[in-house]
Amino acid sequence: MRERTVSIVAALWPIWLRKSFLTPSISRAFSDQILKSPALSSLDITDSWSSTRKKSDHSSTQESQNNWTAKILDGNAIAKGIRSRIASEVSRMNELTARVPGLAVILVGQRRDSETYVRNKISASEEVGINFKMTALPENCTEYEVCNALSRFNEDPSIHGIIVQLPLPQHLDEAKILNVISLEKDVDGFHPLNIGNLAMQGMEPLFIPCTPKGCIELLLQSGVEIMGKKAVVIGRSNIVGLPISLLLQRHHATVSVVHAFTKDPEKIARESDILVAAAGVPNLVRGSWLKPGAVVIDVGTNPVEDPRSEHGYRLVGDVCFEEATRLASAVTPVPGGVGPMTVAMLLCNTLESAKRAFKFTSNE
Repeated sequence: MRERTVSIVAALWPIWLRKSFLTPSISRAFSDQILKSPALSSLDITDSWSSTRKKSDHSSTQESQNNWTAKILDGNAIAKGIRSRIASEVSRMNELTARVPGLAVILVGQRRDSETYVRNKISASEEVGINFKMTALPENCTEYEVCNALSRFNEDPSIHGIIVQLPLPQHLDEAKILNVISLEKDVDGFHPLNIGNLAMQGMEPLFIPCTPKGCIELLLQSGVEIMGKKAVVIGRSNIVGLPISLLLQRHHATVSVVHAFTKDPEKIARESDILVAAAGVPNLVRGSWLKPGAVVIDVGTNPVEDPRSEHGYRLVGDVCFEEATRLASAVTPVPGGVGPMTVAMLLCNTLESAKRAFKFTSNE
């Protein structure tokens, strides 16, 4: 009976969607051209990283014996090349179909960091020729208002990607709101079906979450081998930590996840060939956490007060950059590392969504 039910449900899905989920190699031709990437609630406890965690002596003998300087993985440069290729494909799509991809963003409240991220997305969309629409809602808006705005974008044929800028105000149910986004427009890749298919061998999500996808692309374009390597992910959020650990496994890395309740996280981190820091804590990862020669991907973008800065603050990562450059073989800067790659992957997912909607192929 269960098999019959599954087959009936699958039969009701649109043909392109059925193929995308049931055929693992579908829709890879697009990505291969622009990217190198191939095609329990009761137990949940919110991570709370203690700022009083005992720090080790960071001037270890091992550190002082390493004289190399880490290669800086330039996300800006790599993202620029990806955006250029996306722009060319959007231009060709416009010439042949008189249509272009559309991206919609819902921004709730006036968080300074969220407004900055949205401005970056607007600028990048305009650069590559993707139409951009935004709905801004007040901090005290209701879930109904957010879901209503999402529904309008779901029904708009000119929109192929929809994102809700996170985090949302605490009175809003994030999971409920994200579930309203149409699966075929979920370019952030957070829908349970997308995450589920990311976790399962032989399955292909419609969209991979942008920051994890950008991290992998950054590694691949920098010539970093993933297969067989020991990878440690610090942080287990739904946005970065969870999907990047799944994606690294799909690339055949041996993955450990470190979180706020992990015993001796430094020891585990020191075993990694590839370290992904996504805890959201400034300078959490010090030199003592790093294995000499490791590749370090710093996802953190944390504002810290700096009176000398134009805006009164500056952005720092989860990794102490100065110490990492004396131990790692390669490290991403903050800013200018993972951030630009995240935006580029958002544009890439939006283009892919539009190509499905238009039945537009790369060899037309």
